[in-house]
Amino acid sequence: MTKSIGKSWLANKLESGLARGLMRAYQTMQVEPAAYLEHLQTAHRLPVASFDEMFAQPPVVLDRIADQTIRATMKVAAVEGTGLGLFGFASVVPDMAILATISLQMMQKLSLIYGFAYRTDQDRAELWLAGASAFGLDMGKEFVEREVLERFVPRIILRISARMSVEMAEKAAAKIVPVLSSLLGGALNYYFVRQWGRRMKAHMRARHMMVRQQLAARGQLPAAALLGIELQ
Repeated sequence: MTKSIGKSWLANKLESGLARGLMRAYQTMQVEPAAYLEHLQTAHRLPVASFDEMFAQPPVVLDRIADQTIRATMKVAAVEGTGLGLFGFASVVPDMAILATISLQMMQKLSLIYGFAYRTDQDRAELWLAGASAFGLDMGKEFVEREVLERFVPRIILRISARMSVEMAEKAAAKIVPVLSSLLGGALNYYFVRQWGRRMKAHMRARHMMVRQQLAARGQLPAAALLGIELQ
């Protein structure tokens, strides 16, 4: 009974930290699409002038960039978790807040890599729906249609945070022990980012391929891009 109560209390602490971190990241730590497009042009040498042109790039190239982005975020999360884990249980909530921030930025980058630039409120709502879907949460299209973005995002953040905290509470409990908590903090963050990153990649890739097929049907993709579809 005591153990169950302890896990429930820890899950609540994790949930509050994640919710605050996601809301702060949503309000102040957004990935700027224009700056990230420049990054894709220079760091990855993509010959694109807009995110719409991502649909003409070979899917294997986009997959490689997405995988690199996930791995880089996993490393940052692991280092952050290992460092804060040295402070033991006291680091749990701030750790979750930082983890939420870097995870949200990863989600935004994956969206941009696959050509979805969240220019409008509807685009941003779709991005958050993708994040929820990665955790098996089905918010429903009718839910989005009834809500404006300012009310929709906080509600979906609470749902995501609740799901995340339950999955992580038992593993995070070992942070009560310093030293060990350092190792577990890094491993826990690494695992979480890997899981969310892979799920988000699969979701965004599926949407990307659907749009490519629609563009191909309308004759709006070059021959090389059509070949890229056939090779998948």
